[in-house]
Amino acid sequence: MEIQNNEEKVTRALLVSVDTGEYDALSSLEELFELTESAGAEPVASITQKLERPETATYVGSGKLEEIKEYCDIHEIDLLIFDCELSPTQIRNIEEATDVRVIDRTMLILDVFALRARSKEGKLQVELAQLKYMLPRLTGKGVQMSRLGGGIGTRGPGETKLETDRRHIRRKIETLKEQLKEVEEHRERLRKRREKDNVITVAIVGYTNAGKSTLMNYLTQAGVLAEDKLFATLDPTSRALKLPSGITVMLIDTVGFVRRLPHHLVEAFKSTLEEAANADIILNVCDVSNDEAKLHLEVTEDLLASLGCKDRPVIPVLNKCDLLSAENDIVSIGNSVRISAKTGKGIDRLLQAIEDNLPVRMKRVKLLLPFSMAGISAEIRKSGTLISEEYTAEGIEVEAVVDEILYGRIRDYITE
Repeated sequence: MEIQNNEEKVTRALLVSVDTGEYDALSSLEELFELTESAGAEPVASITQKLERPETATYVGSGKLEEIKEYCDIHEIDLLIFDCELSPTQIRNIEEATDVRVIDRTMLILDVFALRARSKEGKLQVELAQLKYMLPRLTGKGVQMSRLGGGIGTRGPGETKLETDRRHIRRKIETLKEQLKEVEEHRERLRKRREKDNVITVAIVGYTNAGKSTLMNYLTQAGVLAEDKLFATLDPTSRALKLPSGITVMLIDTVGFVRRLPHHLVEAFKSTLEEAANADIILNVCDVSNDEAKLHLEVTEDLLASLGCKDRPVIPVLNKCDLLSAENDIVSIGNSVRISAKTGKGIDRLLQAIEDNLPVRMKRVKLLLPFSMAGISAEIRKSGTLISEEYTAEGIEVEAVVDEILYGRIRDYITE
């Protein structure tokens, strides 16, 4: 199926929010604008209503619904996007009243996920999350499914799957779970292999659009898609990073977080996020030029805590400091490091912070080994980093980075 943003006509969307005081409605709406653009639609305008609680039948009040209909008619709106999670009945009632297709925040996020997924695992996770979301929304009359003719909010599994009955969808969900289990088992084998080979892992996590992929590209030339869009990266990417001391670590880029991310979406991407949970060091990247930088750091920290990462060193990385007009007093958090992944400013301090938090203290040494101890080089390769090795008349000259255990064994052969 051809995706909407490849077509000539761009979907014109009106965003709708109900402010009950439960959360910061304005910030959430701003994020919805970005999500809409990431999905390939044009967010024309937004309409907000303050209510103590949403209306049961139509989410907004009857007067506001009439205002929405009038705006849609005048401005040729193709899509209504509500900054909440709507029930099937609410969607049907709003569509009947406005004669415009309606999706909610969760459907929009799922759509962006479907658009961004590249790997087999990413696509399976998106499809599973979409089917789980759609299953309770099947009315049995085909009304809800008949409206899914294409466009934003419908990408991913494909209409033929969604038009089938609950039993077929449940079977599909079980099949997807089995396929995902195989992919996750493969990922687990890779992780255990890294542990066996004493590979130190550093995970880049953070709020979506914080510049994680730009940082990954700067440090490793990984060629990861880096766009000014939410969820530009959905699939984890791993690349080797050599630190100034000579130690090599594995750097892992992960999917971005977002406020009010529905729980079942977190569950869908849990295996991907576990790359972060199992890392030795976590870089919590945020956009320091954003007024809500502190909140973004907290959102990520809460999610990391839910994944069981409390015992791992977490380094807050305040990215995009080049966008600050002055040395703002916006964030000074614990052991935070200010950087610009775009210009390279502060990267040296970040690399030093990573070295300071390595799980094993490493030492850089130069050795002159007797030929009888040539096997030491193999041990260095296994548990440390062999920088250089040269056979001379006096013995084997080696420059390496070693852990404390190996350092104790080779202490007598250190030249400097």
